[in-house]
Amino acid sequence: MTVNQASFRYAGPGELAVALQDARHYTLALFEALAAAGYDAAARVPRLPTVNPPLWELGHVAWFAEWFVLRGALDSRPGAASGHSLLARGDDWFDSGTVAHGARWTLDLPPPGAVKTYCHEVLDRILDRLEHEHEPDDDAALYPYRLALAHEDMHGEAFLYTLQTLQSRGAPAPAHVLVPTHPTAGAPAGEIAFAGGSYVRGGDQSTGFVFDNEKSAAVVKVAPFALDAGPVSTGAFLDFVHDGGYERSQYWTDAGRAWLMTQERSAPRYWAREGDDWHTVRFGRPVALDLAEPVRHVNLYEAQAWCAWAGRRLPTEDEWEFAAASGQPGFSWGQVWEWTASPFLPFAGFEADRYRDYSAPWFGTRQTLRGASFATPARLRSPHFRNFFTPERDDIFAGFRSCAP
Repeated sequence: MTVNQASFRYAGPGELAVALQDARHYTLALFEALAAAGYDAAARVPRLPTVNPPLWELGHVAWFAEWFVLRGALDSRPGAASGHSLLARGDDWFDSGTVAHGARWTLDLPPPGAVKTYCHEVLDRILDRLEHEHEPDDDAALYPYRLALAHEDMHGEAFLYTLQTLQSRGAPAPAHVLVPTHPTAGAPAGEIAFAGGSYVRGGDQSTGFVFDNEKSAAVVKVAPFALDAGPVSTGAFLDFVHDGGYERSQYWTDAGRAWLMTQERSAPRYWAREGDDWHTVRFGRPVALDLAEPVRHVNLYEAQAWCAWAGRRLPTEDEWEFAAASGQPGFSWGQVWEWTASPFLPFAGFEADRYRDYSAPWFGTRQTLRGASFATPARLRSPHFRNFFTPERDDIFAGFRSCAP
C-alpha cells in the first residue's frame, strides 16, 4: 500500500506545526461547546465511566504535550520528566497514570481561563522548538511531537463522543459546534472475496512513527475469506431489530446475554421509535434514521448478535488489515470504527514505548477495532491502527462489517 504522506506519522516540523495548531483549535472549540452547556464545571458533569470532566481533559492534553515534548520525558512514569510543569501542580492534577478516573471530579483545578492560558503557553513553546531545533527527517527527534499530536487527536474524538453522551441527556449542543464533515456516504453493498496470502502486518516500520501495539512488523498468512465491501448499514441492522433480534437469546453470546440482562434495550443506543418511524439522537437533536449509512453506536455484543442472526461472523483483525492493505478499490472504510473478532493482545516482540500506559495495561481486557470514524482526523487514519475498547462500549462511533461464515 502506498504510504500516506499526509499522515502525522511522517510529518516534518512544518507539517507538525500546522497540525498541532489545528488540533488545539479543535480541542478548544469542543471544550467551548461543552462549556456552553455548563460542563466546564465538574460538579455538573455526570460521573460516568466513559467520560472525563472536560476541564480536566483539556488540561491533560496540554500537560501530556508538555511532559513529552517540553520536559523531554522518555517514560510516562512519575519522575521521568525533567524540570517542573508550567502549572505548579500540573503533575498532581493532569497525569492520567496517577490521577484515578473517579478522582478527576474532586480536584481543585484552576479556572477554565487559566487552563486555556496554560494550553496556549505550552503550544507556543512547542511551536518555537519545532521552528528552531529540528531537521525534517529526524524520526527520533520528532517522535515526541508526533506522539503529542496523535494523543490530542484521539482526545479530540473523545471530546466529541463526550459531547454526544452528555447532550443526549440534556439540551442540544450549540449549533456552531465544530463537527467533522467527512462524507457520511452510504455503506457499499456487496461482498469482496480475497484469495488470501501473506502480507506485512503493521506495514513498513523502518521510518516514521509507529504505535507500540503495532510492533513488531511481521509477515502473516491469511486464509481465503470474503467480507462486506463496507460496514453494515443502519437499514440492515433495523431488519434485525424488526425481527426481534434483541429478544432472541440464541443470537447472543453468553457475555452478550449477560450484558443484555442489565439493559432495557430493544435497539441500539440513541434509537427511539414513534409508531412506525424511528429516529436517533445526534448531539442532542433527534434525526431520522438514515438507512443507507453505516450503523453506529453499537457494541461488540450487538455486532456479534447481528452476525449470528445473518449467518455471518466478524472478521479477525488480520483479515481486516489484509483487506485494507490490498488496495482493492471496492473496500470502503473510515466512516465508523469497526469491531473485529480479535481480542486486544500484544504482537510477538511487544515492548512498551515511552507512553507506557497506552497499550500494555489493557491487553486481554479490550477488543480490537480497526479503521477510523467520521470524527477521526485524516492524518491519524491508517490501516495499521489498532483501536481498543471494552466490549460493552456503545458511546463510541463504532459499527462493524461481516465476513462469510
